[in-house]
Amino acid sequence: MSMGPQVRYRVRGGRELRGTAFIQGAKNAVLPMIGSALLAAEGRTVLRNVPIIEDVRRAIELAESVGARVEFHESERTLVIDASTLSSPVLPEEIARRFRGSFLFVPALLHRLGEAIIEGVGGCNLGVRALDFHYRGFARLGADVVEGDGYKHIKVGRLQGAHLYLDTPSHTGTENLIMAAVLAPGTTVIENCALEPEVLDVIEFLSKMGAKISGGGTGFITVEGVDRLTAVEHTVMPDRIDAGVFAIAAAATGGEVSLVGANLEHLGVARWKLEQMGVEFTQQGAVLHVRRDPGLRVKPINAITCPYPGFATDLQSPLMALACLADGESYIHESIYDGRFRLADELSRMGAQIKVEGTRATIYGPRDLKGTAVEAHDLRTGIALVLAGLVAEGETVVGQGYLVDRGHAQIAERLAALGADVRREIPV
Repeated sequence: MSMGPQVRYRVRGGRELRGTAFIQGAKNAVLPMIGSALLAAEGRTVLRNVPIIEDVRRAIELAESVGARVEFHESERTLVIDASTLSSPVLPEEIARRFRGSFLFVPALLHRLGEAIIEGVGGCNLGVRALDFHYRGFARLGADVVEGDGYKHIKVGRLQGAHLYLDTPSHTGTENLIMAAVLAPGTTVIENCALEPEVLDVIEFLSKMGAKISGGGTGFITVEGVDRLTAVEHTVMPDRIDAGVFAIAAAATGGEVSLVGANLEHLGVARWKLEQMGVEFTQQGAVLHVRRDPGLRVKPINAITCPYPGFATDLQSPLMALACLADGESYIHESIYDGRFRLADELSRMGAQIKVEGTRATIYGPRDLKGTAVEAHDLRTGIALVLAGLVAEGETVVGQGYLVDRGHAQIAERLAALGADVRREIPV
């Protein structure tokens, strides 16, 4: 996969999706697991069902830059990590800048090397302050956080269990504080934790390694520090956002698809919103069957993004694209991230009618979308524009397509296998 804005997705609309799609491993579980694997001072960790996405490649580069030995067997979707050779506490700016999850490596560096140096902090456009509570949490566990010019230096005085809380239940914040606490002597209590299934998967992985963690999924997690963790094997859970995107693709085109590995319960409120819009779900073991009767109009909805199990902010953009087809006005309130409505302008170019006021958007449907040139501003708007292209008349070209590659593996091939006309291009 190539980086850089030259990647684009070319979509021709008007085909119903039918067939079977394979849901990738969860991006938001595998990244903290790679960070957790670095806590093991000996042995080799084996992670299976690893999604082949840009963020995973960046995480591997970062792990190698601090001295770990990593093999990515892509055909097997398997990652083998030997962290016994960890040697450098520096997270270099050129990798960290392109990879928002780089701070998930800090706990391992603190425990293994006694310090972590993060160069060029703050590459994330969803707000720099978002990371402050990670550092406050490390400080409460006994680390010294020194801010230099363009870097942060975190040193371990003596880590000790402590009482921590999160201002907002962020999943990366929860995972990071758990990773920092698992090897800190004594008891750590973390309040207002994230409830995401990915957090539970990371807890299960750490528990296999020998960590003592209780209370996952309750918002109140207790960690008893242990002396050491061992390398283990683990299969990454399926990606519920990837599953949601394929469900919305089926809904938009009036198709019928089977999603292998998808779990309806992981969709949270998104499931009920999609059912309100006319989507039918049937869970058959580890396969989720999704269909929408093409003879019926999509129904409008009212959705508010909330932390899990609420409606996922990561599915808000795809839902907005689907709402353009609905028979009436839909309302979306984005309560988590500002700046998540840049999609509205792009959809308007395709003929949508959307009014944005602050954190609220009104989508006036039904509109016939027409293919044109549009731009992905981030991963979620990118995938939503591909979905809009599936139902638009003519051809839609989504620029900055590499942003889609950050979160969805082989999306063009997987959609094409369902009968969609989607191509990923790197113009010469």
